[in-house]
Amino acid sequence: MNLNGDWEFGVGDARKFDRQIVVPYAPESQLSGIGDWEPADTVWYRRRFDAPAADRMVMHFGAVDYRAVVWVNGEVVTRHEGGHTPFSADVTRVVREHDNEVVVRADDPLDDGSLPRGKQRSGEMHGPWHYANTTGIWQTVWLEPLPHRAIELLRIKPDFDAREVEFDIGAEGQKHVIVTFDGRPVGEWSGDGTKATIALNEIHEWSPEDPNLYVLQARHESDHVASYFGLRKVETKDGRFLLNGRPYVQRLILDQGYFPGGLLTAPSDDDLRRDIELAKAMGFNGARKHQKIEDPRWHHWADRLGFLVWGEMPNFHKHSPEAEARLEAEWRERVVRDRDHPSVIAWVPINESMGLKNMEPGAMARLITHLYQLTHRLDGERLVMSNDGWQHAISDLCTLHDYAEASTLRNRYASLESALDPGAREQPPYLPGFEYRGEPVVLSEFGGLSMSGGEMGYQRVAGAGELLKTYREMVEALMQPGPVEGFCYTQLTDIEQEQNGLLTFERQPKVDAERLREATLTPKRG
Repeated sequence: MNLNGDWEFGVGDARKFDRQIVVPYAPESQLSGIGDWEPADTVWYRRRFDAPAADRMVMHFGAVDYRAVVWVNGEVVTRHEGGHTPFSADVTRVVREHDNEVVVRADDPLDDGSLPRGKQRSGEMHGPWHYANTTGIWQTVWLEPLPHRAIELLRIKPDFDAREVEFDIGAEGQKHVIVTFDGRPVGEWSGDGTKATIALNEIHEWSPEDPNLYVLQARHESDHVASYFGLRKVETKDGRFLLNGRPYVQRLILDQGYFPGGLLTAPSDDDLRRDIELAKAMGFNGARKHQKIEDPRWHHWADRLGFLVWGEMPNFHKHSPEAEARLEAEWRERVVRDRDHPSVIAWVPINESMGLKNMEPGAMARLITHLYQLTHRLDGERLVMSNDGWQHAISDLCTLHDYAEASTLRNRYASLESALDPGAREQPPYLPGFEYRGEPVVLSEFGGLSMSGGEMGYQRVAGAGELLKTYREMVEALMQPGPVEGFCYTQLTDIEQEQNGLLTFERQPKVDAERLREATLTPKRG
């Protein structure tokens, strides 16, 4: 039962409701019905609802930025810290059939740089690479009626090499699981355990070119859960990235996930899908979702449409022990939420030493190594970067950021030695005591071309023709014989003052998509 829509709204420490807001849009956004927003650290929400009949009732929040307290009928039912991850509350004991009241307090101190904010402005970060804030509820709120004994966990782990799928169902008692492909049964299991494995009778690999998905249905007493999985494998070998055992060039787009009218919240599910379709039309086979934990529906469309994803953590802006603890706690929740998506192939806990630049190198190395190892413990199926862009410790890919001109890129990435030359970039590729260990080299930020008349970009071009020509030269430079095995272009869309997207903020193409696609798909030589 969806609880989005009109809520009462108020601002300040005192509990008051003197305005209206449309959930799930942040008050900074036009779609919230407010938009003309004076920054505030504390906001309040309230609405009334009737509840469907059920043995149990759970209330879910997709995301509330940053710290939330939730009351139902006057009782605190949950507290949560973390502005980008979901949380839930069992409200069975306090909910009634009619005229329930839910109240949410959200605290998001704008000058606290220790909160994981990513690209949102703060007192620490307010330059041209930072954008509008998001305060309070910014993803869907809903009620879930459940039977007394319900399936509350479904973990799906396909094994590409063994051609089977392992699953973990969080419910005691007899269960029946069936796997289908294109409507045909391809595996089945019944039993009373929580974990089991099903051998697959048909093998259909998942890739961006063929996003094949199996459906898995689990039944337990009066509960029924349906989900899906993709059979695919990511690994590295001899300096190459492999997808399903074969060398594969990652052609990614940097996507910051801001939307007209909604800011971090897409106006609709169609808008989430359209961004992926537009990127694929330009030849990109994936995205680095930059400094944002995206709505789960976007990941769903990446799975369905065939789109590789690097999942990234919004970083804090000012380092402290509290900042480290907050980032780690939310990162844990994020990895667990998204680790079953076939589209997700890599994790990025830290980007460009954000919030860490004043740390002593040894302390930075300990932190990013800890996050690297933690991520592998939470999810041993995907690649992990310790610090995307530079100052790596241990990392599964050597990711570099370079906004140089095409001629410089051609010279710099002609050999591994010149690519890793620490004197040629803002920060060295590796921290002291760490070095290149044969991992694939990916230029995970480059480009940033802005046409004349636009605002901030990394390089200026005269118009659409020069943009396409320069972009093609850059991709050709990276795809020459040399160490580069993939790239990520900055960026998908313009955002506020940073107008270096291949699309305008309203998603209008700046150059012909088919001609840009031809350039993006320049084959790797050598």
